Amino acid sequence: MRSLLALALLLPLAAPTQTPAAKFAQKPYMGWSTWSFLRSKPTEEKVKAQVDSLFAAHLPDYGYRYINLDAGWTDGYDDHGVPKPNLTTFPSGMDGFGQYLHSRGLLFGVYLNPGVDQKLYDLNPIIEGTTAHIHDITDTTQPGSTHKGSYRIDFTKPAARAYINSIVQQFARWKVDFVKLDFVGPGGGNLPADNREELRQWHAAIQRSKRPIWLELSNWLSIDQAPLWRATSNGWRIENDIECYPCGRSTDPAIKGNLTIWSKVSERFADVRPWIRYAGPAGNGGEGGWNDFDSLELGNGDKDGITPAERQTMFTLWAISCAPLYLGTDLTHMDSADLTIITNRNLIAINQAGIPATPLDIQSLRNQIQQAWITLNPDGSAVLSLFNLGPDTATLKFNWREIDALRDTHFAAHPPKLTDLITNEAVPTPPEEINVTLDSHASRIFRLTPTH
Repeated sequence: MRSLLALALLLPLAAPTQTPAAKFAQKPYMGWSTWSFLRSKPTEEKVKAQVDSLFAAHLPDYGYRYINLDAGWTDGYDDHGVPKPNLTTFPSGMDGFGQYLHSRGLLFGVYLNPGVDQKLYDLNPIIEGTTAHIHDITDTTQPGSTHKGSYRIDFTKPAARAYINSIVQQFARWKVDFVKLDFVGPGGGNLPADNREELRQWHAAIQRSKRPIWLELSNWLSIDQAPLWRATSNGWRIENDIECYPCGRSTDPAIKGNLTIWSKVSERFADVRPWIRYAGPAGNGGEGGWNDFDSLELGNGDKDGITPAERQTMFTLWAISCAPLYLGTDLTHMDSADLTIITNRNLIAINQAGIPATPLDIQSLRNQIQQAWITLNPDGSAVLSLFNLGPDTATLKFNWREIDALRDTHFAAHPPKLTDLITNEAVPTPPEEINVTLDSHASRIFRLTPTH
């Protein structure tokens, strides 16, 4: 029996199965992305080393299964204008690399920008299945994305739809599971691009492909278009990049190479509030859609760029907000304390349940330097998360009756039992009020269960 068990542990996980449409994206995805650590220079060898470390840390057992190539995997275009891989850095090609990931039970993601790149425009290839060229579908008077160097696709031209379809069909042949479209507008970036019709065409092309491809939009999208993002994709970035780009250029050894900084984490607390109502498992055709906070810079200890307390706060906010949990760190140098944070099954379960937390409006917390967030669960329990975003130690103190969300529940009449979801320790006596002292940038998270 032991030998059979050992053999089973050595065998690769079965390739994950997905069903299209109705049950797709019903919970936030979890995994790892190349951008934060490898930037625009991913290679097959480097990514495979990360995959090996992913398994060494047993992260797939916790749900981390998407491996997403960000910028840097392409090398121009094929004869029909479809992006092709760099075979020097990815000698197996995308087909072979995808097979490798699937053989290990993982999911495979790629990256692309909308619009027509200026280099593609100069090549002017014939669009697959048509007699039209790229010039025929390009509006050179408008930007193709919020980043420089591209033109808008004109979807009044019949071949424009065929072009998007040709890209999606190629991705489907490679058995791609995830596509990130970056620099989508209206939203952040340097240019006022409008990719709304292109997103409708991407969504339609994915539906026609019959392959369940997760479509993720980036970055810092306009909330004015949130209903459209919800209808055409499975996730959308609500903020700018989490990375501390100046840290990479710094000569200061205290911050050089750090992946993020506290201000990048803390600004998500305010920015997510108007987006909360758009996230959830139901939506267009039954597909889910989620607020994307960008990657979790957790796993490399001090090189994360934030303190241990801030790392726990980061993971707690991402988890209770049902944001995708994808790591951006170097998994080959996994910090043991960080590993404990990102493998907390209680917080992962909250994230995967798909009920985003909402901030509480409590008189004593209206400065928003200290915050309390609540999640009400279908089983009658709740999750209360407490945060101190200030520079000094602070006490959060309030009565249960101050929580409007609990007024129509059993908690209004009887103080709940509290269980700390980090330590799994129960508070011995149900308290009449919350009275918790937190260090600077620290957090606590409790499950509330009825006592009667």
